[in-house]
Amino acid sequence: MKTAWTLMAAAMVGLATGCVAAQSGGQGDGPEVREVGFDERYEPTPMPDRIVLTWTGDPKTTQAVTWRTSPEVATGIAEIAEATHGPEFTRSTERYTAATESYASDLSVAHYHTVNFEGLTPGTAYVYRVGDGVNWSEWFQFTTEPASDEPFSFVYFGDAQNDVRSMWSRITREAFRDAPRAAFFLHAGDLINKPTKDGEWGEWFEAGSFINATIPVIATPGNHEMARTKLDNGSYHYELDGHYPIQFAFPENGPAGLLSTVWYVDYGDLRIVSLNSNERLDEQTDWLDRVLSENDRNWTAVTFHHPVFAMAKERDNKELRELWKPILDKHRVDIVLNGHDHSYGRTGLVGALGGLADVLNVAEGRSAVSDAGTVYVVSVSGPKMYDGRSDHLVDVVSQAEDTQLYQVLTIDGDELRYVARTALGQVYDAFTLRKTENGPNELVEGEIEVEARRR
Repeated sequence: MKTAWTLMAAAMVGLATGCVAAQSGGQGDGPEVREVGFDERYEPTPMPDRIVLTWTGDPKTTQAVTWRTSPEVATGIAEIAEATHGPEFTRSTERYTAATESYASDLSVAHYHTVNFEGLTPGTAYVYRVGDGVNWSEWFQFTTEPASDEPFSFVYFGDAQNDVRSMWSRITREAFRDAPRAAFFLHAGDLINKPTKDGEWGEWFEAGSFINATIPVIATPGNHEMARTKLDNGSYHYELDGHYPIQFAFPENGPAGLLSTVWYVDYGDLRIVSLNSNERLDEQTDWLDRVLSENDRNWTAVTFHHPVFAMAKERDNKELRELWKPILDKHRVDIVLNGHDHSYGRTGLVGALGGLADVLNVAEGRSAVSDAGTVYVVSVSGPKMYDGRSDHLVDVVSQAEDTQLYQVLTIDGDELRYVARTALGQVYDAFTLRKTENGPNELVEGEIEVEARRR
């Protein structure tokens, strides 16, 4: 018996020693630890990945989906059915054949497949999967826009850009925890840092994971979606990198040559307009005026990357402001959602009279009106941070540095409710806009949970 206990004790010591050796992570005689590179992590295979929902048409009756595979998948297939309480939906699926394009990145050649589901019923939950007929994704679920205007929310992000997989992922996932029934997620540009690097796009899709496949994405291009080519004379030429249009299927209702970046879509009682602040600003001016003139929605949000009113030190976008602000004023756009400055800032109601004057900033619970009544927001969701400025052209109600944020906006009849939360889910900024009978909006400041974060 004593011998048996001695052997058992020796075995336990051996196991413990083995555990220590295994935890040493390549110390001594253990295996050498190596970094897994982008080419290995994000190599396309026959299995679908980078699945993302967008819109090209009416959100009540259509839904677009795009995904990626290796080139051996010549034909992409999607199946869809009305969602049921159990698995019986698989007996009544409809099959779509995808439009497929080949794209050569810095890592590999891949096929991108896009299907536009049409003839859907408003306010209905659907399940879908994508693949090649043998290799399938899981079943994902989404819901079409209701037939009548109902309250809804959406999430707005500033730049993700850097350390997307490791540090931005917690922001998008916290936003999903906060607003799991959001109608869409809106990204105000600079989703990644180097647009030609396929691995960075792989990180963006990995960070968003299943969320991109269940909640539609709206995105406007930032300067980091623009590829840079050095010319013979030493200058640089910028153009939209090919990853962007092949991954995101957006409405084709913008000016010629800007179809992937300048467009609008209506959801509920909101018109969302995307502009391209990187190039050809003047060509978008007349189009913007027309789209806003024809707008029959109660609320209007315009998004583009570069801010009308910069929130970071030593930055200004004067040409953009002089071209577009008069149109935003003319049509009393409710809110403008920007990025680029890697800090947070939010104005009060910015008016048109006197150009940059007539800005009202009020205390919590108080209200104010203005001749135009547009609120301008600049936000950041990734970890890259800049110094905020103090010499603003307009009064800034809320400002933050070194703070990752996401924003949830709710449209409910004649109210627009806005809440900005930190990575911890705590309220950093909040306000409500209310429509008035004949004039501009009323703004009511909300309660916050986090004091101002400044350097």
